[in-house]
Amino acid sequence: MKKFLTTLFCLTALVGFASAANEITRADVIVRLDSAEAILQEIQGNFKTAIPADILRRAKGIVIVNQFQAGFILAVKDGYAVALARRPNGKWSVPAFLKAGEISFGLQAGGKAINAVYVLMDDTTTRLLFKNRFNFGAEAKAAAGIRTAEREGVTQKLPGDASVYVYTTVEGYYLGAALKTGYMSPDETANRVFYNTNNHLPELLFSDWVTPPVEAHFLMDYVSRLTQ
Repeated sequence: MKKFLTTLFCLTALVGFASAANEITRADVIVRLDSAEAILQEIQGNFKTAIPADILRRAKGIVIVNQFQAGFILAVKDGYAVALARRPNGKWSVPAFLKAGEISFGLQAGGKAINAVYVLMDDTTTRLLFKNRFNFGAEAKAAAGIRTAEREGVTQKLPGDASVYVYTTVEGYYLGAALKTGYMSPDETANRVFYNTNNHLPELLFSDWVTPPVEAHFLMDYVSRLTQ
């Protein structure tokens, strides 16, 4: 399973790079949606990395990030994210597509997949998704979230003022770790191609103006089950 997911992440990274140079297609966007669901399933399928149920029940938004980092000295992280918001009626929105990237300096080499789930704990933080460019680490307090496997053994509480908890497929993050989250921005092209509409993120996440295509139901249903 892990080999399959690793292959999927690398392929979707290549799709993302190719799409940047060419017109993005609906098939490209569906690959992004499928890989986002695979990332969430991998995290939740492992007791050591799973997000606790009580955190998910209180979540106001979920952002699933798929990035690929490559470089020597100058490292470039490029990728995408898929976001869902919990509406006032308790139901989850259709998935909305984001760009995700970062450039950092330092002695580094090679490439790796960087996959994460950001759990947004209040409506104010969720509405940061509407901005043309935002960084959860800079505009909201992000902390490494406690995992299901740690719930019994960790006595330290989650930071009370954190509004974003970050979970990755990599084990070993410690509670309260400082995180460099990188920037994100709405991917208007991907949203337009997938939904065949010019509606922007506020309408996608907080209105019923868009009917979810059949391909969106799998992720929406999975998130709904996890957050009940």
